[in-house]
Amino acid sequence: MFDYESLRLIWWLLVGILLIGFAVTDGFDIGAAILLPFLGKTDTERRVIINTVGPHWDGNQVWFITAGGALFAAWPRVYATAFSGFYWAMLLVLFALFFRPIGFEYRSKSDSARWRNNWDWGLCLGSFVPALVFGIAFGNLFLGVPFYFDELTRPIYTGSFFALLNPFALICGLASVAMLALHGAIWLQMRAGGDVEARAQHYANRIGPALSTLMLLAGIVMLTVVEGYSITSEVVGDASSNPLNKQVARVENWFANYEQYPLLWALAAASLILPLGVSLLAKANRPGWGFVVSSLNISVIILLAGSTLFPFVMPSSSDLASSLTLWDATSSKLTLEIMFWVAMVFVPIILCYTAWGYYKMWRRIEPEFIEQNSVSNY
Repeated sequence: MFDYESLRLIWWLLVGILLIGFAVTDGFDIGAAILLPFLGKTDTERRVIINTVGPHWDGNQVWFITAGGALFAAWPRVYATAFSGFYWAMLLVLFALFFRPIGFEYRSKSDSARWRNNWDWGLCLGSFVPALVFGIAFGNLFLGVPFYFDELTRPIYTGSFFALLNPFALICGLASVAMLALHGAIWLQMRAGGDVEARAQHYANRIGPALSTLMLLAGIVMLTVVEGYSITSEVVGDASSNPLNKQVARVENWFANYEQYPLLWALAAASLILPLGVSLLAKANRPGWGFVVSSLNISVIILLAGSTLFPFVMPSSSDLASSLTLWDATSSKLTLEIMFWVAMVFVPIILCYTAWGYYKMWRRIEPEFIEQNSVSNY
């Protein structure tokens, strides 16, 4: 039905959609947990925060697992290279994520204030670290990842964990944290009652401008400091599946696609304006629309990152020719075809049961509700 090149482009879009689905759905419970110790001043208030995401956080992980599975099947070279190059960063994320399910399930198993407070900070750090590391990883993609392919096209990583913590990547990491914290704050303003709602509104008012500032700073650094990549020659046909069958050169910056597709400038502008819109809607006490705009903001930022890198998926700073693009990092045509039809069946199913779950469990969590159902709730 589709030719090989079309399937490659389709799966570039589908992987991006899955990442957006993960960031939008899991993003609000990550953001709420990041803000947990700061918005909840009492045990009841913290339980209000936890129970706004309690019915949804584990279901939201489906998007993360699906995106990881799609990356493994559609872009096996990217998967292998990323998990090799970002090995220690991925382990850090994994260990941080351990605190989330354990914290949700065991936090209220004891009445000890110290026990609960420790788990609250565990939930906070278990959400802050992945948000930071994901942003740092994206930042390093623009700088180039230090790896190369040997004669057997095996990825060889030449960098170190601490080299990932460079200034530009840290700016991207902080922007990622701010993006999800803003998403969590507007979620809590929409779903939490009592003083938590007012504090969430206050934080949403402050985080939006901070995110816009970080995005502007990242854009300025990319425009003036960070070099881009460009394919100068490429072998077409089946041979293009070999990542070494092309030549890549460094260019002044990553904005070549913006000259060819001026609409990308609109995405860039939207990434600066939408966080301010979320803050304004929070201030106007319209958290429902604020959550919609925040979801749109996350989608725009991910689309902007992918479109700026296009057609690169993982540039290499050690050997430019080893840089992975969507044209040479994918699986076989048959694999992409099978995955496409599987996705056409199961992604709508995931969307339907997710929407049904939100519909059936949608309510504002008030402190009185927690006090009246202290045993049955988180």
